[in-house]
Amino acid sequence: MKKTIAMLLAMLLVVSTIFAGGAAESAAGTGEKAYRVGVSKLLAHPALDQVEVGMQDYLASTGLNIVYDFQNAQGDIASCASIAQKFKADGDDVVLGIATATAQALANVFIDTPVVFSAVTDPVDAGLVDSYEGSADTNVCGVSDMNPVESQIKLLMDITGAKKIGNIYASGEANGVTLMNQAKEAVEKLGGEFIEVAVANSAEVKMAAQSIIDRVDAIYIATDNTVISALAAVDDVCAKAGKPLFSSDPTAVDGLECLIAWGFNYYSLGVQTGKVIEQILKGSEAGPIGTIFLEDPADFELWFNLDTAKKLGITIPEENLAAAAVVIENGEKIEK
Repeated sequence: MKKTIAMLLAMLLVVSTIFAGGAAESAAGTGEKAYRVGVSKLLAHPALDQVEVGMQDYLASTGLNIVYDFQNAQGDIASCASIAQKFKADGDDVVLGIATATAQALANVFIDTPVVFSAVTDPVDAGLVDSYEGSADTNVCGVSDMNPVESQIKLLMDITGAKKIGNIYASGEANGVTLMNQAKEAVEKLGGEFIEVAVANSAEVKMAAQSIIDRVDAIYIATDNTVISALAAVDDVCAKAGKPLFSSDPTAVDGLECLIAWGFNYYSLGVQTGKVIEQILKGSEAGPIGTIFLEDPADFELWFNLDTAKKLGITIPEENLAAAAVVIENGEKIEK
């Protein structure tokens, strides 16, 4: 009897697991056709996760019946290629690559199926498209997260007085290399000295920060997925050394001592990505859609940590505070 009960419980557990998995992958809609959308994400961290959430939330409002296949490459380039092959074998209607490496893997495998990229800084440099304008000759389109790098660097230098700016970037990530070069150009244009160090993976980030912290006045971190995923390690190094940290990804700084964060609201980026997918599922060709750049100030967020500023002896000008979406003071997060 006990054995029979145990077997029944085991069967119920299996059935409940199957239904739970289906609920996680399927977004119910009112459309007659069920569309398959494969989503390949480079790795899990707040910004890329928010792209995924924003995309799903928007598409849930369209009435389209979509079945998702969410895959996480865990930061491994070989896994990006394997995921692309899986999507091809499954016959997905649209495939989405969140971050450069996943989008490149999808574009290398799919010739006719629409490929959408999101959170890719420069799709032309990444070889995803030939131009930002779009073309009927390609099946690739998407949304860029190109940041105002020079304006970010200027804000960091103006507020902190820093002249030697450190940067950590992933040498194997096209997005990271592009942003590093933009940051270097900006720092040198503004009369500063740029000190960069490359990493191969997120496990190397903390050691990289430690290797340059005594040679810089501040550290600037761009929207480099590999480095952002280990931002807490950089924050720890900067805090212990008493050096300011700037992050281009506000979604990654909650709970950290990062002095300034200024960049995209990645949920908004996800919403725009959802709009692109909607266009395609409703009949539009992908290629002519081209590359979409978010320019509305509402799609960006500026954060200041006044507790960190106090520790560093830095005063944030009132005009900058007035423009902030979030201020950290006395350990509290104040959203404006």
